[in-house]
Amino acid sequence: MALHKGPEQHQKRVMSVNPFFGEANPVAGMTEAPPTHRLPDGPLPPNTAYQLVHDELMLDGNSRLNLATFVTTWMEPQAGVLMGECRDKNMIDKDEYPRTAELERRCVAMLADLWNAPDPSAAVGCSTTGSSEACMLAGMALKRRWAARNADRSPGARPNLVMGINVQVCWEKFCNFWEVEARQVPMEGDRFHLDPQAAAELCDENTIGVVGILGSTFDGSYEPIADLCAALDALQERTGLDVPVHVDGASGGMVAPFLDEDLEWDFRLPRVASINTSGHKYGLVYPGVGWALWRDAEALPEELVFRVNYLGGDMPTFALNFSRPGAQVVAQYYTFLRLGRDGYRAVQQSTRDVATALAERIGELGDFRLLTHGDELPVFALTTADDVTAYDVFDVSRRLRESGWLVPAYTFPANREDLSALRIVCRNGFSHDLADLFLDDLTRLLPQLRRQPHPLTRDKEAATGFHH
Repeated sequence: MALHKGPEQHQKRVMSVNPFFGEANPVAGMTEAPPTHRLPDGPLPPNTAYQLVHDELMLDGNSRLNLATFVTTWMEPQAGVLMGECRDKNMIDKDEYPRTAELERRCVAMLADLWNAPDPSAAVGCSTTGSSEACMLAGMALKRRWAARNADRSPGARPNLVMGINVQVCWEKFCNFWEVEARQVPMEGDRFHLDPQAAAELCDENTIGVVGILGSTFDGSYEPIADLCAALDALQERTGLDVPVHVDGASGGMVAPFLDEDLEWDFRLPRVASINTSGHKYGLVYPGVGWALWRDAEALPEELVFRVNYLGGDMPTFALNFSRPGAQVVAQYYTFLRLGRDGYRAVQQSTRDVATALAERIGELGDFRLLTHGDELPVFALTTADDVTAYDVFDVSRRLRESGWLVPAYTFPANREDLSALRIVCRNGFSHDLADLFLDDLTRLLPQLRRQPHPLTRDKEAATGFHH
């Protein structure tokens, strides 16, 4: 989450209150609201407080026009009702809310079956607040398994985790927080994600695992998980090193099972020990819910599971958070029940169709070069064509924001810092009609951009945000 500082002196002000907002504040009068950066001295009427917060939030962007985020921005009204009914239930209190806990167990079982666990009844898993927490839990399990295998070695050995440089920032956080060396495979040329052989060459006796990404946040491409496992199989044959794989399927874990059924990336590969996904991305649930699953109990060391009884009953728990609402888990179960395999397949296919069609039409404009085409994740990345010198992707991002569209522009990591790109995320709710409107706005601003003397967006950091 973001870090915040206290207000500057000029921000220490009070808000004005429209007299139409309802009952008068008996202390401050009709037109003066509490200060913005300290607790008010007294209460406000609920209607007035609501209207003040509501009006301030009008300055937020329209989430449906946010083509930067992977997070779900639309659900059916019935799902919203269920979430409202469950917002006061503490997910951790499984003794007091046994049916909510049962729905969580069912979701884990459904995912184990969806991801082709050899024995779905033997797979273990849990809900999380999102994929970031799920990745932390998976990384902790990998590190603890490595420590158990190397208990007789020198205590000074430092564990490492191998991954592509395109991983989501949560993996860098994991390595920082849990004192694991991050060994990252750089990008090369038109390869924007991990190379299996290069990853295997970075492994040694202190490698706790290799992370494969099913759907890179940079460009929407799948990493070759089967090839990665094959490279590690060959490594084991040569050296005896048995390195497990964790698949970060934050997005692709809820796309590939429905649209790419023949693609082997999941528990069909014996080397895959664990998988995570974001229920609040292509799982089609509002934030925040994620899922972490392990192939079997052996893949999740028992000492990481805590049992508590002070809420009543015996509750095994494995999570970084303790108290959190059960609403998102209930919404996930509702969505699984509501859509089934055929429903998910239809939704994800529609989203991919929008992505591939929009990518093709943007490519036909002549101003852009497509890096990916939206045919894996419904996400594609593009950069300006080689002969475009009057503007860059940061100018495009800035100008699109003027029409309400949020499209991130960013530079790629080593060894492709020279490459700047735009990324467009297509989600359920971003229809062909909205894609047409987006293309109209993009086409309308291009003549103005072409007339620029040079790229104008000097402050690249302020031009846009990079959203995972």
